[in-house]
Amino acid sequence: MSESTAAPQQEGLRTGLRRRHMTMLAIGGAVGAGLFVGSGAVINAAGPAAIISYAAAGLLVLCVLRALGEMVVARPVAGSLAEYARMALGPAAGFTIGWLYWYLYVILVGAEAVAGAAILAEWTDLPQWTLAAGLLVVMTAVNLVSVRSFGEFEFWFASIKVAAIVVFLVLGLLYVLGLWPDAPGGLGNLTEHGGLVPNGVASIFSAIVAVMFAFGGTEIVTIAAAESREPGREVARATNNVLWRVGLFYVLSIFLVVAILPWNDTEILSSPFVGALDKLGVPAAGTIMQAVILTAVLSVLNSAIYVSSRMLYVLTRDGDAPKGLVKLNRRGVPVRAILLGTVAAWAAVLASYVSPDAVFKFLMNSIGVILAFVYLSIAFSELRLRSRLQREDPASLTYRMWGYPYITWLVVIALLVVLVSMAFMPAQRSQLIASAASLAIVAAAYPLRRRFGRIPPVTAPQVIKRR
Repeated sequence: MSESTAAPQQEGLRTGLRRRHMTMLAIGGAVGAGLFVGSGAVINAAGPAAIISYAAAGLLVLCVLRALGEMVVARPVAGSLAEYARMALGPAAGFTIGWLYWYLYVILVGAEAVAGAAILAEWTDLPQWTLAAGLLVVMTAVNLVSVRSFGEFEFWFASIKVAAIVVFLVLGLLYVLGLWPDAPGGLGNLTEHGGLVPNGVASIFSAIVAVMFAFGGTEIVTIAAAESREPGREVARATNNVLWRVGLFYVLSIFLVVAILPWNDTEILSSPFVGALDKLGVPAAGTIMQAVILTAVLSVLNSAIYVSSRMLYVLTRDGDAPKGLVKLNRRGVPVRAILLGTVAAWAAVLASYVSPDAVFKFLMNSIGVILAFVYLSIAFSELRLRSRLQREDPASLTYRMWGYPYITWLVVIALLVVLVSMAFMPAQRSQLIASAASLAIVAAAYPLRRRFGRIPPVTAPQVIKRR
């Protein structure tokens, strides 16, 4: 390939994301359907102490994001997760983390399409597979138009989620303060049904395992930095804001749910937010929350298509995927990477209807703890790159990880404790085993890639120009 042909591809990703897009990407990544639905199982397991589980898991993920933010600000490169693993730990780590991350989001594309179709099926008589196909086609088309189109949809999806949570927080606070009509107020539900920790202290830690993965997606903003105008500044701002978002959206909303409803109420397990709104007497609470959950599902679907395509683009650029996938259209969109991810997601959708209890269940388990592996790679990469940058370019460290290296090592230990503890939890063990199998398969593929693939010349990663 001639230099004249290669140059446009190297410069291809466009800076089409604005500050408001990046802000809402960070919010959208931190708030998914897991908050509205999955929080019920956490509350059922830990009782009112689920508040502590959410706060602890949020702090852990925040530290990971801070470590990642340090590297992005110092060395803003496209495909940050895989590139930093490559830069710090070697090409095998970059290959493994890149493909694992791509696989995670491809399966999520299929899973979210199925989840969205299940919601829509309650409003229409169309078959669920048709609805899932329609959602995939629509959101793929959004991503094919331009990165700005993706950003606009994500902006409005996130705005709806934020508006819904803010309304819930206001209504919940009025109820707890006794300012809502016929509301007794108070915090009696936190202690009157077996105490703050009814299932024992161990339940807090077991809940942290489930909660930690609910925060998955906060790192998306660092992937999108490649297509923002000021990558370093936008990532720093977004990372700083995650703390109050986690505190406000997750911890406070869970606090209000368990303050309004007894933790062992049957409504908690099925749909905690709907149960709380029903308690307040909000009309059509179920329909409203279904619409909000559908928005959250579409937001994740939109982001998953985007992230999987950009990670595949990076893998292609580094020679870890077929070079034909790196081609961009005139709007700077990796069309082939998007389409390949969507086609792969179709396999997950097909499995969900053909073999829901075997193949699809295995696929979901196989991505269950991939984020923990990714978070570990981020922590180890930060430890290695930070020491290198302190020697070679200390001026670039304008945004630093707190308490380096001690807090980073605490994050590593905490993540390892989470993984080890899953081995002793029957409900979590299958996810650990299946995800470990995914890691082993991808890691084993790297020697084959070195033996049979074409190894490109060693070049510097695509550094994002500061504007």
